[in-house]
Amino acid sequence: MLSSRWRRGTAVLRWRSLVAVGDSFTEGMDDPGPGDTFVGWADRLATLLAAEAPDFRYANLAIRGKMLPEIIEQQVPLAASLKPDLVTFCGGGNDIMVPNSDPDALAEQYEVAVADLRAAGCDVVIFTGFDTRSTPLLRSLRGKVAIYNSHLWSISERYHCHMVDLWSMHVLQDRRAWSEDRLHLSPEGHRRVALRVAKALGLANDGEWNAPWPAAEEAEWMTQRRQDLRWAREHVVPWIGRLLRGESMGDGLAPKRPELLPIARMPEDDRSLTKEKG
Repeated sequence: MLSSRWRRGTAVLRWRSLVAVGDSFTEGMDDPGPGDTFVGWADRLATLLAAEAPDFRYANLAIRGKMLPEIIEQQVPLAASLKPDLVTFCGGGNDIMVPNSDPDALAEQYEVAVADLRAAGCDVVIFTGFDTRSTPLLRSLRGKVAIYNSHLWSISERYHCHMVDLWSMHVLQDRRAWSEDRLHLSPEGHRRVALRVAKALGLANDGEWNAPWPAAEEAEWMTQRRQDLRWAREHVVPWIGRLLRGESMGDGLAPKRPELLPIARMPEDDRSLTKEKG
């Protein structure tokens, strides 16, 4: 069922502008776009909204590797100054992975930023962290993620935000939802998250993002262990090295879409965002 504020086929839409802030998840890694760019769930969501609002504008300030204090200091004030109708705000995942990080302290910082965005007149979408139970070496973080998530639910209630519960998206427990590094979503994973956000905004139904995956053959135990070892060697070890050196994948990068600009409307016969994929 669609929201009463959304009338398909008319120009009535509550949100005419969207700013996305965050890290690699919101930038769109690993959902390849033209050239060296990424698409991602936020771009897909903006395309869906723009299909119904010809004057819709969109900015994406997210940069891979950013920690929550950097997002709050560098992106949130700019987002508020643009005065969009809607802001998506996801951050803290990189911080949680740092040894000895404190999810309670992170949530306190997060809440101040949400309060600032709401004071600027923006509707805000926030996200829980993913459930890491199916990812080797990250399972030990589940407790910290759960504590952080509980704070985010409280923040969402206090500030009347739209909540996207990534933890409960069991379709994301399938490896096909993730890219080779198992830290970033695949194109299909991004598509499903975009539709899940649309659901939180009242613009989609559960069946669109929660459709079962096609049957797939399970790899043999030894093959899975070899894949896990290769993943740790090629992706986890380099990430730990950057962390210890105080480096980030986003060092020196600028936001891919720093201004609120119109985006092309999606043709009526090419709504690939909402088509089910095999």
